[in-house]
Amino acid sequence: MRAALKTEDGRFELADVETPRLPAPDWVRARVRIAGICGTDLRHWKKHEPELACHIMGHELAGEVVEVGEDVTRVAPGDRVVIETVLGCGHCDWCRARRYNLCPDLYPTRTQSVSRAYAEYVVGPQQKFYCLPDHVGFDDAALIDTFSVCLHAQHLSGLTINDRVAIIGAGSIGLGQLMLAKASGADVIVIDTVAHSLGLARRLGADAVVDAGSADPVQAVKDFIGGMGVDIAFECAGGESMPTTLPQATRMARRGGAVVIVGGFDAGETAIPLEWQRIQMSEIRLIPSASFAMRDIRAEQGEVLDLVARGKLRTQELITHRFPLERINEAFDTAQDKERTGAVFVALEI
Repeated sequence: MRAALKTEDGRFELADVETPRLPAPDWVRARVRIAGICGTDLRHWKKHEPELACHIMGHELAGEVVEVGEDVTRVAPGDRVVIETVLGCGHCDWCRARRYNLCPDLYPTRTQSVSRAYAEYVVGPQQKFYCLPDHVGFDDAALIDTFSVCLHAQHLSGLTINDRVAIIGAGSIGLGQLMLAKASGADVIVIDTVAHSLGLARRLGADAVVDAGSADPVQAVKDFIGGMGVDIAFECAGGESMPTTLPQATRMARRGGAVVIVGGFDAGETAIPLEWQRIQMSEIRLIPSASFAMRDIRAEQGEVLDLVARGKLRTQELITHRFPLERINEAFDTAQDKERTGAVFVALEI
């Protein structure tokens, strides 16, 4: 099959590689149709990481089932599906408790099968494949992974109707967080430095937006609320922004409020000074959120598919660019340089 392989300098090169086979009778093989580029992928872009050389990356994908094992009952060849890529080992305490997003072997496990979106075919266990309604396109479905991250963060936050919420970062994660918060009855202010992203946030229902490049975002949030601070601040920028945005989030939260850390960190230690005395004396909760899994009896990815199918989460406004797999390096450059290109969610057509 055709695949985009990571190079030592952090780019991609196309190559013909072996098509994955079904390793067990309850596994499924699908032809990938659409794959997305997210912030996690961009943190590896053009970085010298020899350990990733020749690897197939990508974890936001939808496609069509082409082969099933003899024990598969969930899907059939020809089904249009979205594929969940959060796959744990299945044997550890966290997997047994259905908190597989916390599996110690999550990344080594998922990257061997379902988390290989930048290729023509992927395989995975049948429970990771969700059939799409006819009116949900492959491109719509490619955003379901992103929105599932947001839903997990909202579940952890305890957000409820009439809460006041600040969201730092208006990328696809921040905009998904916005739509979920508004659907739950919250008042939401969104902070970013990119004008087109803030404009999109407005169109998706934000009650207020702040350009952090021209205004003090903490003061703007307090003015929005009336001086007290928000019930919940979601940090959705992550990466290199975190030393600035995480302290800001803690200053936006009211006494007794919460900060949910959705944006990702790079590997290793990251030193971020915080006003720990004020955080402690104000009982501000810091809530790390990692990917998604189950909530009670429901898979969070399945819940998001239902929300998209019922029109409660919008997708098409977020899909700003589409590229064929052959232009994957151009696609990554476009996604990275969002201030110039206006990129939000960049889709690869495989």
